[in-house]
Amino acid sequence: MSRPAPSRLRRRTGDVLRGSPHRRMQIGFLLIAIVLSVFAARLVQLQGVDPRSYAQMAAAEGQRTVDLPATRGEILDRNGKPMADTVDGRMVVADPKVTRAIAPELATILSERLGVDYFETLRRLRIEGEGGRFQYIARQVPASKAEKVVADIQEEFKDEKGRPFAGLMTERDPLRTYPNKTVAANLVGFLGENGKAGEDRAIVGLAGLEDSFNTYLSGKDGEARYEVGAGNQIPLGDSTVTPAVDGKNLTLTIDRDLQFYTQRVLQQTVTKSGGESGIAVIMDTRTGELLALADYPTYDAADPYRYDKELYRSSALTDVYEPGSVEKVLTVSALVDAGLGFKEQRFKVPGQLNRQDRPIGDYWDHGTLKLTLAGILAKSSNVGTVLAADQFKKGQLRDYLTRFGLGARTGLGLGGETRGIVPQGAAWTSQVGDRIAFGQSLSVNAVQMTAAVNTIANGGVRVDPTLVKGSARTDDGAEIGTDVATSRRVISEDAARETMLMMERVVDPDAGVAPRAAVPGYRVAGKTGTAQRVVDRRYDGSLSVSFAGFAPADDPRFTIYVVVHAPRAGSGGGSVAGPAFAKLMSQTLRRYGVAPTGTEPNQTPVEW
Repeated sequence: MSRPAPSRLRRRTGDVLRGSPHRRMQIGFLLIAIVLSVFAARLVQLQGVDPRSYAQMAAAEGQRTVDLPATRGEILDRNGKPMADTVDGRMVVADPKVTRAIAPELATILSERLGVDYFETLRRLRIEGEGGRFQYIARQVPASKAEKVVADIQEEFKDEKGRPFAGLMTERDPLRTYPNKTVAANLVGFLGENGKAGEDRAIVGLAGLEDSFNTYLSGKDGEARYEVGAGNQIPLGDSTVTPAVDGKNLTLTIDRDLQFYTQRVLQQTVTKSGGESGIAVIMDTRTGELLALADYPTYDAADPYRYDKELYRSSALTDVYEPGSVEKVLTVSALVDAGLGFKEQRFKVPGQLNRQDRPIGDYWDHGTLKLTLAGILAKSSNVGTVLAADQFKKGQLRDYLTRFGLGARTGLGLGGETRGIVPQGAAWTSQVGDRIAFGQSLSVNAVQMTAAVNTIANGGVRVDPTLVKGSARTDDGAEIGTDVATSRRVISEDAARETMLMMERVVDPDAGVAPRAAVPGYRVAGKTGTAQRVVDRRYDGSLSVSFAGFAPADDPRFTIYVVVHAPRAGSGGGSVAGPAFAKLMSQTLRRYGVAPTGTEPNQTPVEW
C-alpha cells in the first residue's frame, strides 16, 4: 500500500485539531492523566520504595553546626595522682531529617546498646522544626563503643545503592572517669546531665568539687559551622570555627593513698562498733592542709546512681552534732590564756553539781575528788570543767569559741557546708553556758572541730583548713586554696603548750581515759568526746563518740579527729574512736617520715 503524501497527512491532522470541542477535551484530559501518572509514580518511589535514600540526599544539603567540647580539667591529689580525669570519648548525634523514617528501629538499638531512654531517644530522632538537624542522643560514651554502635547501624541500614546510613554520627566528647571509685567520692563528686527531659542537656558537675568548681574545671566549649552537600563538608564552602578553651586542673591537698587507708580504717571502726556512720579528718598541723577527709558510708563516683543521694555530700562539712568532751580542750585553753587557770590548779570536784534547771554529773559515780585542772581533763570530768569555767567573765568563753572558728564556715569550697551553732545573746543563759563548757548545747561540723583542736597543736595560731593547692575560684565566686588561706592567733603560745601537757595525760594508762589512743614510740596529746545525739530536734538516746589529738605532742605535725555516730550502747570515745586514731596517726607519721622526738611524756599531777 502506498503511503499518503505529506500534504494529505497534514490535512488529516489539522482536521482532528479543528474537530469538535468534545474531541479536544478528551485529548486534554488524556494528556493531564499522563502527567499525573508520572508524578504519582515518582511519589511512590520516594515514599514507599526507597524513603531512606532520598531522605538522606535531601537532608544532605545545607549548613551543619557542631559543638567542640572543651577538655575538662583533671582533679588531682597532692602528688599529681588522678582523682577525676578525662579520656577520649564520643557523643552520638542524629540528623532527624534522616532518622525520622526509621526512628523506632533506631531507638530500640540505641537504647539497648547505649543505655539511653527509648522514648526520649525516639522523640529526638523524630524532632521537627528549627534546630532539629543536630540532636544529642548520648553524651560521654567511650570512643570505641560509640563508634562501633554507629558503624553497625550505618552498615545495617544502607540504602539501595549501598551507601552507609547517614543519619547518625559521632563527635568528640571527652569522657570523665573516676579511677579510684569510692576513694574521696564525697569530695570529688561526679558529672551528669543537667536540665529536664526534652531539653538539650549539658554535662556538668552534680556533686562535690565537680559541682563547686564546675566553671573552673569545664572551660568553654567551642563551635564549628560549615556547609555540607551530599552529606559531606564542602571544601570551599563557608565555615567558621570558635575553638574550645580547655578547663583548668584542680590539685587537692588530699593524699590519695592516705585517704584510701583512712576510709578503710573508718569503715572497720564504724562496722565493728555497730555504728550508723563516721567521719575521719587528717590535717597537717602547720599548714592546715587536709590530707584525708573520710565519710562512711560513701558511694562510688564512677557509678553514683546506684546509691542514695544523701551519700553524695561530705558529712564532715554538712552534718552538725554536739562535740561532747573534745570541746573541753577549748574551754581549758581559754582559761589558761585568760590567766584564769593552769595545769596544776586545784579543784574539789563533787560527784554532782546542782545548777539551775538540772543537776550536772559525770559519766562515772564518785564522791568528792581532789583533781588538778590537768586531772579534770584527763578524767574528762563535766563537774570539774563547769567549776573551772565559773571563772570566766560574761561572754568571755563565747568570744574564745568564736575565735577558734566555731559558728563559722571553714570555706573549703564544697557546697552545703553548715556553720554549726554557738548560742548568742539571750540564748546564752547560765545553764547553757555550763553545758557548753563541757561540749553540749552547741553544735559543730567535723572540719570546724579539727581546725579548733589544731589551733592548740599549732602553738595557739589557727590556720584555715584547706582542700585545694594554690588557689581556684568556685562557681559562687569565692577564691580559695592554700595561697589565700589566712591565720590568726587565738591563744598564746604558752597557753597552747600548757594545754598540750594536760592533753597528754589523757592517753596515759595510769591517769587518763584513752590509753588505747597511744602511738608506740611517740608522745600523743588528745581528748575523748561522748555526746548525746540530737535527731529530729530531740535527744534520741544514741551517742556520738570521738577522739581528737595530735602528735608528736611536743612538736606536732598532724592533727586527727575521728567521730562515730550511734555506736552500740556502752561505747565511748576512748574505746571506739581512740584505737582508730592510733592507727591513723601511726600510718601518717610513718608515711611522712616523722621520727619520734625522743623525749618522755610529761607527768603533770592529776590529783592533789
